[in-house]
Amino acid sequence: MITPLDIQNKEFKKSFRGYKESEVDQFLDEIIEDYEKLYKENIELKDKILILTDQIKQYNKLEETLKDTLVVAQSTADEVTRTAREKSEIIIEDAELMAKKIITAANEEVKNIQREYEDLKKEIFIFRTRYKSFIEAQLITLDEFYSKIGMNVSDKNEEMEFQGYIDESEDSDLESESVVEMDKDIDDLGA
Repeated sequence: MITPLDIQNKEFKKSFRGYKESEVDQFLDEIIEDYEKLYKENIELKDKILILTDQIKQYNKLEETLKDTLVVAQSTADEVTRTAREKSEIIIEDAELMAKKIITAANEEVKNIQREYEDLKKEIFIFRTRYKSFIEAQLITLDEFYSKIGMNVSDKNEEMEFQGYIDESEDSDLESESVVEMDKDIDDLGA
């Protein structure tokens, strides 16, 4: 490529019928000036192109890095979401298992309480039946006792009347003594 200095140093041969030298020199000076401006501008533009090319490379690298980062971020987000879902499913399964265990334990507790309740009902029934039988046996014993005492008193009264020892007032005293003796006998029975 021709530089402005090449244009300036260019020497033309002189010929007899040539161009006017001063006009050619003046025109060449104008061309040199314009060409020099264009040449400098061309160099500056080439430098800018290099700088911009470097920036484009950097931006392309940055874009690739951002793409990679976005891919990694997306995969990380997907992984976090998947892990969170798995953990939530595990937590739900554990909670359901725990709930089943609690319900099973509660059902067992209810069954145990029902069994105890039924056992207590049976024991109360047995106790009631035994106590009733005991009381009935005691009543029978008391009836027998009173009937024996009543017979003995009436037998003694008849015997005494027969022998003439008792009159009407003594008869009531004898009955009073018999009642006192019966009360003592009852106390002796533990009632």
